[in-house]
Amino acid sequence: MDERSDLRAAVRTIPDYPKPGILFRDITTLLGDARAFRRAVDELVQPWPGSKIDKVAGIEARGFILGGAVAHQLAAGFVPIRKKGKLPHETVTIAYSLEYGVDEMEMHRDAIAPGERVILVDDLIATGGTATAAVELLRKMGAEVVAAVFVIDLPDLGGAERLRRLGVTVRTLMSFEGH
Repeated sequence: MDERSDLRAAVRTIPDYPKPGILFRDITTLLGDARAFRRAVDELVQPWPGSKIDKVAGIEARGFILGGAVAHQLAAGFVPIRKKGKLPHETVTIAYSLEYGVDEMEMHRDAIAPGERVILVDDLIATGGTATAAVELLRKMGAEVVAAVFVIDLPDLGGAERLRRLGVTVRTLMSFEGH
C-alpha cells in the first residue's frame, strides 16, 4: 500500500464521463472528506513553506478551491485564472488549443507584478493545454512560475512532461493510468 493510498481512495472514478471510454477522476469526494482535503492541501504546499511565494494562481474551477487553501497555507495572495469574459476588471488574455478547437482564459492585468513568485494550482493535469496556457499568461505578466501543483496526473496524456519542458517544476500527489 503506497503512502497516499488514503488520498487515492478519496477520489471517485466515474466511467464513461464525459464520453464513452473516459474514466473521469472526480476530486469532489476528496474535497468533501475533511482529513483527505487537509492532507492534500498540506502535501501540495510542500516544499514551499518558508519560501517567498507571493501569489498562488488557481485555474477555474477546482483550482480555485485548492489554490485558495494553498495560498492561505503559504500566506500568499490568490489569483483566479478564468475563462474569458468572467472577470470584471481590465484583463490579459491568452488563447489555447482544446481537443476540438480553441478557447481563451484570462486574469486581471493588475493581479501579478513583474518578478512575483507564483505557484500554479489545479486539480488535475492531463494534456497540459490549460496549464501551459496559464504558465504562459503568468510569464507574460512577468511572474516567475516557481511550480505547478496538481492532485492528479494522467501521465499517459503527457501534460506534466509538457510543463517540465517549459522549465516548470511539477508536483503531483497521485497518478492514474489511461485517460
